[in-house]
Amino acid sequence: MTKSRFDFDTDIAWCPGCGNFDILKSLKLALEENNVDPEKLCLVSGIGQAAKLPQYVKTSYFNGLHGRALPVATGIHLSNPELTVIVHSGDGDGYGEGGNHFLHAVRKNPNITLVIHNNMVYGLTKGQGSPTSQIGFKNPVQTEGVYEPPFNAIATAISLDVSFAARAFSGDVEETKNILKKAISNKGFSLVEILQPCVSFNKVNTFSWFKKHSYYVGENYDPNDKFNAFKKANEKEKFALGVIFTNSSKGILEEEISEYETKKQPLYKRRPDLEKLQRALNE
Repeated sequence: MTKSRFDFDTDIAWCPGCGNFDILKSLKLALEENNVDPEKLCLVSGIGQAAKLPQYVKTSYFNGLHGRALPVATGIHLSNPELTVIVHSGDGDGYGEGGNHFLHAVRKNPNITLVIHNNMVYGLTKGQGSPTSQIGFKNPVQTEGVYEPPFNAIATAISLDVSFAARAFSGDVEETKNILKKAISNKGFSLVEILQPCVSFNKVNTFSWFKKHSYYVGENYDPNDKFNAFKKANEKEKFALGVIFTNSSKGILEEEISEYETKKQPLYKRRPDLEKLQRALNE
């Protein structure tokens, strides 16, 4: 890979062979090819192996509480809509601890991108079953195997009329890059779920397993067909990869707030109207 403006020379605390390395590579390529300015980019994350990614990119980032990245990212973009805001989260961080925020971010439709690193396990805390673990997956907590059906985030997002929903595979850097480019360029809330192996704590859903159990929807697929997209998201045998659903008719949060119609400056640059505030206090 050629030198990137987003390269940051630091030690990376991921296991050798972790899918996060390829996701990091795909992200940097997407940012470069979309000509994103590092000074107008903010990466946001919660807690977990996926949430470490912003620390390895030369740009601004906010690392917050477990599962709480989306409300922070929404607030950051509301305060300065000129920024490109991208959230990186794991399947546990984003769908477990952050599940409620995920649902309402889809509803509100802020102009941000959520990238979920889905390895179907809690990798940071030594291998417990996550919201996306497959039925029968044995781990230190569910010693007899997971019995709950995995959470289907793509189908859930489509049911809520998400602006953009896609799935990628970390082992295919080029296609993951292309999907991320589309997500970042999309106007509205963009969900990209990236299937990736956890080489230390998930010996079932490996690199070869994901490759065998996924396929690309192809050029003739129409992501604007909601009914077909919902069917595609609910397929059981293999995971569909690519842009699964798009909804350009949905208004974004920033355009629904009247404050942005008259004042174009970012909120953090605006000075309070002290005279108006004083009059209100005196009434």
